[in-house]
Amino acid sequence: MTMKRVMLALLLGTLGSTSLFAQFGPTGTTSVQVTVVAEAGIQIDTATTTLTTGGLFSDYTGTTNYTYKIRTSTGGGAGTITLNLAGDFSPATGPSVASGDLTYNCSLTAPVTGTGIACSGPITAATTNTNVATFGVNTHSLGAGTGSNAVDWILTNDPAYETGAYSATATFTISAT
Repeated sequence: MTMKRVMLALLLGTLGSTSLFAQFGPTGTTSVQVTVVAEAGIQIDTATTTLTTGGLFSDYTGTTNYTYKIRTSTGGGAGTITLNLAGDFSPATGPSVASGDLTYNCSLTAPVTGTGIACSGPITAATTNTNVATFGVNTHSLGAGTGSNAVDWILTNDPAYETGAYSATATFTISAT
């Protein structure tokens, strides 16, 4: 009787240890899954945009270059690039954003797939968001970003401005759905 119990215990122990290690082997697999979402990013390539005049009371002009990365959704996706001025020119004795002295035109390098449309200017710059570019459904840029895009600024050269240096900060925002 004791011998049968020992043999039964050995048999159960062997079966138990085999089932414990049955999942280990020389190879194994897993399912790798990802959900790719709409994303967008922008890099301003011109740290300081200097506006210059071409002659006597000619408008001041300058260009801000930027690079964008975008991926919009396949079902109803869209994207935008907007800009706004953080406030008026400083100091207050010169040009005025609030008075509409600053306008811009846009140029956009087409994305790899999908649609990208530059603003139809000139657009009057403002302290609220104004359009720079729009993107359509299932739009994709280059992996390194799509460059050679520009906002071309035009500032009215009004003789009423006092002489001096003036500045305003423009903020660009890109989004994708």
